[in-house]
This record gives sequence, structure tokens and C-alpha cells, in this order.
Amino acid sequence: MSLSSLPLSYCTNVHPGQSVGEVEGGIERYTLAIRERLGQPMAAGLWLARPVTEELLASRDGVKRFAEKLAHQELSCYTLNAFPYGNFHSARVKEQVYLPDWSQPERQEYTEQCALILAELLPEGGEGSISTVPLGFKNAERSADFLETAIRRLVDVAVQLDRLRQERGRIIRLAIEPEPCCVLETTAEALAFFETLGKAAESQGLAEVVRTHLGLCFDVCHQAVEFEDVSRSIQEIDRAGVRINKLHISCALRLENPGENREGRNALSHYVEPRYLHQTFAKRQDGRIVHVTDLTQGHVTDPGTDFLEAQEWRVHFHVPVNVERMGPLGTTRLGLREAIAAVADLDYPPHLEVETYTWGVLPGNEPPDLVRGLSEELAATYALLSRP
Repeated sequence: MSLSSLPLSYCTNVHPGQSVGEVEGGIERYTLAIRERLGQPMAAGLWLARPVTEELLASRDGVKRFAEKLAHQELSCYTLNAFPYGNFHSARVKEQVYLPDWSQPERQEYTEQCALILAELLPEGGEGSISTVPLGFKNAERSADFLETAIRRLVDVAVQLDRLRQERGRIIRLAIEPEPCCVLETTAEALAFFETLGKAAESQGLAEVVRTHLGLCFDVCHQAVEFEDVSRSIQEIDRAGVRINKLHISCALRLENPGENREGRNALSHYVEPRYLHQTFAKRQDGRIVHVTDLTQGHVTDPGTDFLEAQEWRVHFHVPVNVERMGPLGTTRLGLREAIAAVADLDYPPHLEVETYTWGVLPGNEPPDLVRGLSEELAATYALLSRP
């Protein structure tokens, strides 16, 4: 069994963080309170937006002071989320979260900044991970050399990570995170890309460097939305020799029997919101899968025949991982159990992180109690990990 023995973390992209002060304030207000309520050791799974990395690296001792503060709070950090580049809590994020994409120099620069910071936060000989965008958004305009440019930048990052390993004695692995409606969304697409990436690295004599430092972040919600058998997907990734550097512990929404489930569709209408993208997939009786890029009120009320006659809808809306139902709607928590069991069979332990960033946009008139909600998610996850 190879489940990570590191303290569990939740991703701090759930609360705002556009400055070092705001990140530190979130840790003090939420993370420390969650650890106290949980009564177990906990790591900080940090989201450091580009303005934060710039601020930390602007002075010679900025990262050192930040690391010392975490140490004083008895918080370790072994993983960063470098997927959201800018303000993940602005009024409208949607498809902007994929910018800059991996063809743009800003994405490479930001990722390398995150690696420099994480190297300071890790203990000597420690291993870290950084999750990142799945190259870009599928519907965005891309240049003819997009893939070639993205591969070149990723190989350059692998070389930089290997240099950090040699100079600092810390192994940091980049974790590309497939997501619905992105350039890499299915497991098959991810594996095809890594085959192409491997050939490019081999031609430069960098195959081992790339294998060591580049892999996947397997977000259970994302692959469940695609109606993948998540256990089989993890096994296929392992057989292909691609490393899963990080497992995002997450659940999606399910609407069963949508044509006759008016109560469920009414409930789903309350999950339509303006900030995040909620890709929605439907599986028909004949096995065909159809999708829309974002859930809208119009789609819920008049979804069209393909969706109305489907067996089930799955919505990219991260919901608390400790619940099986959200009123008349289901969740993909069963898939989460299966993913953890499959990861336990790997020969190495991916980093584990709970990522429910949508607490602030869940339906309801009252603001969520983040400390209570995240504590319950982490407690339920510890229970799953104890009996995979």
C-alpha cells in the first residue's frame, strides 16, 4: 500500500489570496482553526497567485520569512496549486482561469517562481508537487505551433526543476491537471500527450529528467465528470509509465434520470452561478456522451433531447467530499473511494489534497462556515484513507 503518510492538506484557493498578507491572514483565520478543530496534524496546500510569488521573491529574505512563519505555526507545505494565475475570487473567473496557457512565457515564469518558493518550504531531502493547467482551454484560439511551444516550455521547466534538485536537494514534480473541455481532458488525451512529450524529451537527451519531474495531477471530480472509470484510468496511467504526482480529492454533482427528475433539475438550477465554469456532461442510454461548456439556467430548463433523454448528468461543480447527496442531487463520492483504493495499489505515494474551492458559491442565503465545512471534509477523508 502506498498512500502518502504526509499530513493531509486542503487547497487554500478556497479563500482569497492576492498578497502575502492576505495568504497569511487566510492561514491564521482558517487553516489553524481547521487544524485545531480536526485535532490532527495538517499541511498547508498553498495557492500562491502570481502577485504573491512576485511579492515573496521581491526581497532577498521574503520567502525565508514566509517559511519561518509557517514553521512557527507548525505547518508543513509540500504541494502548491499553480493552476489559477490571477484572482481566483473575482466576480467572473470562468475560462480565464486557463490563462496564461502553456504556450505563453508568463505560465512558465510563474511555475518556476512557485518551484523556487516550494524548494524553500520543503525540508532537506523532501519531495514537492505543483499542479498546473492542462495546457489550455480547448475552445480558445491557439497558434499552429501551440503544442510544440507548450512542450518546449514544459521541458524547460523540467530542466529547471532538475537543477533545483541538484542545488537544493529537493525533488519537485510538476503535475498537469486534466480538466473537462481543456486541451487535455480525458485520460486517453493525457497519455497521448505524454507519449509525444516523451519523444521530444528523448530527442534532446532529457527523457529521464522529464520522467522524473513531469507527471499528472489526477482530479477525481474532473475524470468522474467525463464518466471515466476512475480506478481503471489510474491503472492505465500507471501502466503507461506516467507518474501521478498529486491526487485532488474532489467530488462532482450528479443528476440522475433528468427527464423525469424535475425536483433534481430545479435543485440544479440553484448551482448556476457567474464565477466559475461548470462543464456539464450527459451519458445517453446508447452510451454516447454529450456536453455543454457551462451550466446555464437555459440549459437546465430547456436542455434539448440529448440531455433530457440521458441516464445521468455530471457537473463540474466541486461539492463537499464528505457527502453522498446534496438534497435531490447525488455526488461522485463512490468514485472518490475507488480512486483512493487504486492509488493505494501504486508503487509510490502521490500527494493528497482536498480541493473544494466552491464553498463560497454553493447555494444558500448564509455564508458557509469554512472552518466547520473543511474540517468535516478532512475528517471524512482521513476515514477513507484509513480503510482504502
